[in-house]
Amino acid sequence: MRRFLLLYATQQGQAKAIAEEICEKAFVHGFSADLHCISESDKYDLKTETAPLVVVISTTGTGDPPDTARKFVKKIQDKALPVDFFAHLRYGLLGLGDSEYTYFCNGGKIIDKRLQELGAQHFYATGHADDCVGLELVVEPWIDGLWAALTKHFTSTRGKEKLNGALQRASTASQRMDPVKPELLHIESRVELLRLADSGRRDSEVQEQNAVNRDQSSALIAESEPSLTHSVPPLSQASLNIPALPPEYLQVHLHEFLGQEESRASVTPVDPVFQVPISKAVQLTTNDAIKTTLLVELDISKTDFSYQPGDAFNVICPNSDSEVQHLLQRLRLTDRREHCVVLKIKGDTKKKGAALPQHIPEGRSLQFILTWCLEIRAVPKKAMLRALAEHAAGPDRRRLHELCSRQGAADYGRFVRDAHTGLLDLLLAFPSCQPPLALLLEHLPKLQPRPYSCASSNLSHPGKLHFVFNVVEFLSPTTMEVLRRGVCTGWLAMVVASILHPDTQVSPAEGGPAPAPEVPGVCSISISPRTTGFFHLPSDPAAPVIMVGPGTGIAPFIGFLQHREKLQEQHPEGHFGAMWLFFGCRHKERDYLFRDAKNMAKDVNDTLVEIISKETGVEKLEAMKTLATLKEEKRYLQDIWS
Repeated sequence: MRRFLLLYATQQGQAKAIAEEICEKAFVHGFSADLHCISESDKYDLKTETAPLVVVISTTGTGDPPDTARKFVKKIQDKALPVDFFAHLRYGLLGLGDSEYTYFCNGGKIIDKRLQELGAQHFYATGHADDCVGLELVVEPWIDGLWAALTKHFTSTRGKEKLNGALQRASTASQRMDPVKPELLHIESRVELLRLADSGRRDSEVQEQNAVNRDQSSALIAESEPSLTHSVPPLSQASLNIPALPPEYLQVHLHEFLGQEESRASVTPVDPVFQVPISKAVQLTTNDAIKTTLLVELDISKTDFSYQPGDAFNVICPNSDSEVQHLLQRLRLTDRREHCVVLKIKGDTKKKGAALPQHIPEGRSLQFILTWCLEIRAVPKKAMLRALAEHAAGPDRRRLHELCSRQGAADYGRFVRDAHTGLLDLLLAFPSCQPPLALLLEHLPKLQPRPYSCASSNLSHPGKLHFVFNVVEFLSPTTMEVLRRGVCTGWLAMVVASILHPDTQVSPAEGGPAPAPEVPGVCSISISPRTTGFFHLPSDPAAPVIMVGPGTGIAPFIGFLQHREKLQEQHPEGHFGAMWLFFGCRHKERDYLFRDAKNMAKDVNDTLVEIISKETGVEKLEAMKTLATLKEEKRYLQDIWS
């Protein structure tokens, strides 16, 4: 079987999920993918690699490669490497980004450019997927075209091989010797129409779907607007190209729990975790402000946790307790929520390299796993919708097929991705869907800790750590009258409620999030370090600093100001540069923080380009190059949070 090396660099799991999808599809197309995280340098060697390389890489908000790619990038940027170091290498790269940020897909562009500088050549044109409009608009055709590009590569380098008919047709679509472009290879998806496990069942299923389609078309034709639960022509009458059914690989058993106390320590086994008391909480906005902004002070005096202004840290948070209970009810597992979850790999699974999810700890209860381990609010990918459709009936099944199909890409973007529709929303919207627990554990990603900027200086507040956040609130996509809060900000607001309002008690049963285990007499949360490594004050205190921070983006700059102020008190004879802070808020009277964002970062960047162009008398392109140079020299720093 023809082998290729498949590397991914991910920040929050998107690139990994796409790489795993490529790996799964490779086998169907007659290829073998050697899948690794780009940080696992001991498992591959590009210097001696003879197989084609495929890279899937995301980009951070600041335009840098993900943390997992830092060592790789540093290694290939070694100026001592000869220009033909990778002359033997043939590769294709898929970059993920968001055009609302200034440096779109820059993580992929950095690696792409450097590989070419070292002699590597494309066997397949680079793809840049935009999360602003929907990654799948580029990802799906790029993956579809990959197989013909690989086929052409192997054909040209190894001579004629025995190809199956479908791949022969795809490989003849382009006879040019230059890199194959995705748009030229968007021939026919290798995912078959309503592809099912066995051919005998396929015909009956297609007939069933066509019957459902005909029955529903007459009812829906009168509807002028589509929704999450129903479509309108032409989609409602279309034959569908849907993804192959993801292979099941987990065997789940629920055993009666032994009753031992459960700890969150197992949730993040890699990073050091500190449980710290909350010593103070202050509401910075008035009660009639559009957003509620809170400042929280943590007591880190009895821990080894250290930081400097500009650093960030992670808060380990749970899912909403009420949402977990609703999910358990919908799955008909409420009476087994305290049972211990035991996982095994299915002996007959067709999933290549199947492994137990590392983010699901052993010996924990079902409720614990749904509360602390799984991102139950994650927007389901199309593979999950395809799997859910297998456990739905009638119109629900047809609509789930539409949402995961190529023809239904626009509806998926509008009603699932852009609406931030989660698993619970889908289960409420499609009542016939009754998935097994294994499906959730296979498809739901890890519940990620939430990062926050340090908003204090350890010189001004020794043994203390401040951070600031808005309590995020939004309407449910399926039940618009239900107001939801952000996973972490809603939980934090609940935790500090007893400090802000000592006479008010709100319990999780009333809809609040799961409580944090407490240090006796005080509220506490668990945190872990997340050093940025670059977003810090200049080492030279005489250097002037200009700071721009809208809303809670002002938080790290408060730490900068406190730090410089304290240094000046300690060294009155020293020379300190001027500091300018520009910030914004909606209403001065309501949310003037500290008396008081994605688009803002791009606007600030564009404004700086205009200023440089005007003040230096150069064209806009030259001004952009100047700003890029300032960024490379770490004189222009961005700390962007979506």
